[in-house]
Amino acid sequence: PKPPRRILLAGTALPGVMFPGGVCNFLVMMLALSCSARALKPGPFRGVHGARGSLARIASATRGGVKMGADKMSYVSKPASDEADQGGENKPSFPVGLYPEIEPHYTGMLKVCSGKHEIYYEVSGNPEGVPAIFLHGGPGGGCDERSRRFFDPQFYKIVCLDQRGCGRSIPNAADDFEASLVENNTPSLVADIDAIRKALDIERWGVVLGGSWGSTLALAYAKTHPTNVDSVLLRGVFLFSPSEVDYLFSNGGTAGQNPEAWEAYCQYIEDTSTDWERERTNLLGAYYQRLTSGDKKVQSEAAAAFVGYELSISKTFVSPEVIETVLSTPSQLIPFALMEVHYMINAGFMRRGELLDECPKIMAGAKHHIKIAHGRNDFVCQPKAAHMLTKALKKAGCEVDCEFVAGAGHSDSEPGLVDAMVRATNTFRDIIMFDIAKGMKF
Repeated sequence: PKPPRRILLAGTALPGVMFPGGVCNFLVMMLALSCSARALKPGPFRGVHGARGSLARIASATRGGVKMGADKMSYVSKPASDEADQGGENKPSFPVGLYPEIEPHYTGMLKVCSGKHEIYYEVSGNPEGVPAIFLHGGPGGGCDERSRRFFDPQFYKIVCLDQRGCGRSIPNAADDFEASLVENNTPSLVADIDAIRKALDIERWGVVLGGSWGSTLALAYAKTHPTNVDSVLLRGVFLFSPSEVDYLFSNGGTAGQNPEAWEAYCQYIEDTSTDWERERTNLLGAYYQRLTSGDKKVQSEAAAAFVGYELSISKTFVSPEVIETVLSTPSQLIPFALMEVHYMINAGFMRRGELLDECPKIMAGAKHHIKIAHGRNDFVCQPKAAHMLTKALKKAGCEVDCEFVAGAGHSDSEPGLVDAMVRATNTFRDIIMFDIAKGMKF
């Protein structure tokens, strides 16, 4: 048979005639089919990595419906094209970037929960500066050296911590997943933040910065300890409503913009299930069962599929190399997957609608300064959550500035979000300097 005709679908112009895109597409398709029916005869679909089926599924054997020996990247969808290399050498330039790299001048381990957890924390920047704390996402994401660089190190005393069960805190879920889940919940994490404040002899936080899950935790802390906070910066707002959880992990809401990623997320469970009809109705429960199975291999493969899905939709320009690094580092991979699913299936350990109901009035009463930076193209935490929160805060009388960043996705490594976040901490710096002049203490 002759090779298939190349088909161009768009609003095509013929001499003297302009067809709408939809009509033109139909006519071109019909012409191609009539000329080349045999060449266009359907064959097996080739997935995003070129393997037979909807995905690349690399495995050595299948036993009882469970696929064995899957490669770490087997269930990670192919990123969108970037021929201009905007995610690499040709990144767009923004007025403000991260502050220079710095090292902590103090690190510590704080025992909490009767010694069942030890929380890693570090202090960098100005030892006598205004205290600011960075709350990482996930849950289970952990902090890194970038976390310190959103703050002016000459002005701020910068505190970072790894939340229970992840990063350098003990136990890490990769070492002992059962122990890492003991009393691992939102009220406990809020208590840990305040315990660190007391351990460092801090009167109040000048800035509490939280991104993604960290925004949830920042709001929970601010409403629990309103007098211990001056300013709050939220990136990628997540209010932990049922609709947000379902959109991301249960009902395929992300498939509208990321169909391959959602398919991969589901496909892992289908490929490893002995009862797909049941498990397809509770994907989070299915992942949790595998992550807590006690089988290290199953746990690692489930974590890779789960984290790979989220990372593949977190940035405008996705780097497979970065994803592969995370999926190949158990101390990052296992806590990220396990803690996130643990919190998602337990509704964040909060009452339904708690943050949106309670934060505005409490934060208005405490006169918190509030800024929000949210990527317009955030497919993990929908922009409407930031919009809803902003409206509720303003209605309660809060001073709040919400900035939607064009072209930015979810990750705090997005250049546009870095710019917005650093500008926000700089603005807080100027406000706090004025407050200090009036006698406020930190």
